[in-house]
Amino acid sequence: MMFHSDFLLAMPGGSEWIFIILAVLILFGGRKIPEFMRGLGKGIREFNDAKSNVKKEIEDGMKEKDNQQAS
Repeated sequence: MMFHSDFLLAMPGGSEWIFIILAVLILFGGRKIPEFMRGLGKGIREFNDAKSNVKKEIEDGMKEKDNQQAS
């Protein structure tokens, strides 16, 4: 229960998001943001693919173990 309230306190609020967006605009400039977002999207996609592969390998290993025990 304590974790949930601590997590919510760590999330940025509305005015903090505006500050973060302005800082990104200043640091990267308007021309670099689409390239940055593409890279971020690609990274997220690769992470999700890796997560799916690990999950599939674990499930396959569990099925293989069950099949060996049934034999």
